[in-house]
Amino acid sequence: MLAIRMRRVGSKKRPFFRLVVARSEAARDGSFLEILGSYYPRAKPAKVEVDRERVDYWVSKGARPSDTVRTLIARHLPPPAPATDVTAAAAPAPPVPRPAAPVAEPAPAAQADAAPASDAGAAPAPAPGE
Repeated sequence: MLAIRMRRVGSKKRPFFRLVVARSEAARDGSFLEILGSYYPRAKPAKVEVDRERVDYWVSKGARPSDTVRTLIARHLPPPAPATDVTAAAAPAPPVPRPAAPVAEPAPAAQADAAPASDAGAAPAPAPGE
């Protein structure tokens, strides 16, 4: 069975890992089939480089990512772009019709001419032009 896992290649106290495809029976730092990327945890933020296409290829062939590799890919890499239809990408979606907002009715003229109760004792305002 194939596994996608991390292989340590850094020196003492300086971890550096390669993501590799290896037989599950092989030692951690033993033989492998292909290098898929690298992981440098000491960088801030951690530096992760993975060839997403090759990971998908090996998963389709039956390789199983280890728990650590699965978490690493999920946290540090953007999800793969969904396959889009060429015809759907060329034509933009039609706009969605929106219902018209209700129009407020203007106040009746009788209410507009009536003076408010607080202005009952005040003198009327002069007409424009006087």
